[in-house]
Amino acid sequence: MADPSSSAAPTGPAKPQAPPKPPNPVFKMMGLPNMRFKLPSRNWMIFLTVTGSFAGALIYDRREKRRSQQKWSELVAHIAKEPLAVEQMRRRLTVYLAAPPGDGLRVARDHFKEYVKPILTAAALDYTVVEGRREGDVRAGAAEGIRKLRRRAGESGTTEPEKGVEEVIMATRDSIGITDESGPKGDIVIGRHAWKEYIRGLHEGWLGPMDAPAPPVETPAAVPEPSEAPMMDTAAGDAPSEGPEAVENKPEEIKPEEQKPEEEKKEEKPSKPTGPAAAHIPTAEYISAQPAQSIPQTFDSSVPIEFPHILGFLNTPIRVYRYLNQRHLAESIGREVAGIVLANASRPYRDESFSSDSESNSDSPAEVSAGKHEQQTVLEVEEKSWHKSIFKRDEEDKEREWLDDIVLDERIASRMSLAQLSPEDEARSQRIAEQQEYILGEERPAPVSFWQHMWIKYGYGEDEETIRRKPILGNYDGEFDQ
Repeated sequence: MADPSSSAAPTGPAKPQAPPKPPNPVFKMMGLPNMRFKLPSRNWMIFLTVTGSFAGALIYDRREKRRSQQKWSELVAHIAKEPLAVEQMRRRLTVYLAAPPGDGLRVARDHFKEYVKPILTAAALDYTVVEGRREGDVRAGAAEGIRKLRRRAGESGTTEPEKGVEEVIMATRDSIGITDESGPKGDIVIGRHAWKEYIRGLHEGWLGPMDAPAPPVETPAAVPEPSEAPMMDTAAGDAPSEGPEAVENKPEEIKPEEQKPEEEKKEEKPSKPTGPAAAHIPTAEYISAQPAQSIPQTFDSSVPIEFPHILGFLNTPIRVYRYLNQRHLAESIGREVAGIVLANASRPYRDESFSSDSESNSDSPAEVSAGKHEQQTVLEVEEKSWHKSIFKRDEEDKEREWLDDIVLDERIASRMSLAQLSPEDEARSQRIAEQQEYILGEERPAPVSFWQHMWIKYGYGEDEETIRRKPILGNYDGEFDQ
């Protein structure tokens, strides 16, 4: 017998379903389907959250980066408006950059154009770039630049170097009375690897001889002895006859390279590519070397610029973090570059190589320190990010600029100075960041709305500065008819 409770009909009337909401008449007239707004699904929420967070962090970082660079550019922009005499050349800085360990030179160039060049351009300063594609190029370039200064000061070596384009240009400027702008110069060194070569170049240029080192020579291929050359058969039937025909049929003289057996040719390996010329003066000879006669009491100020660079797939999280925090790098580099551009303050590098007791008892002017100067620890953290292939040494490598510790001679280290911002410039940069001050001698222009800025940048509009600089031409249509 069936259970009457299970077969009984449900009590109460069923709730009628609500009719579907009619479509929007506007969508209906446009021929669009009935679009219902609802929350996205779980997967779409995850996707939109991740992409939105990344995009938001990137947009915020780039905006703050532009603001930071604009602040430092406005801090030094008044230098570009200072008058300059006709017979003077603009103050020139020297930039040293090299390909980072394990990568190419293009990365270093992009780093310079992204963080350093905008501030130099805002100040309208001239600069010379010393590039290095491989280890040792920056050292050789820095040393050669110092040797040129010594030649202009009257020093000479055993051999007379060939005059290049730069020497001809300098001689022409001297003949017509063109001089450099008065003011301190400076050196901008990008990266720990370039800084190590820069220090070696200073020692090589001021403590080494005037003659440039000889260019590297590739190892010549082994030449077999004459007895190993293949002998010709001089039997009676093969002996060449005398006369004109004998000259034509005489076999060509075999070169030493062609005399090698085929097996030796296959086993022969190309010579190892050599880098720039070896160091003119090893670090062990600093203490016994005599400085140049024209060495100044103080060198031009220098400033090391950080160059964070890391390779490897496993380091992707670090690279993403650095990609989203470029504003901090722009702030740090902008401060250092603005300090050497303004050149209002500098300080000597800290020296902890001598204690109070040993300093009073030391009479030698050529003390050498192996790790107690400030120059030796500058940007030292970057070495942890270098590729592991850089730390492999060959048996033939006696000295490596990137791997060897920085060794400083006291006569060179004491003449170096670090450029930095003065307290007045630091306070003015804060007022510029707070929109309280602008370029020296100018008032801050009125703010431009977002839509007007977009119209000027991507549309057909023009800002007031461009309109003001446009030439105003009168109406000449009626003048030619008369």
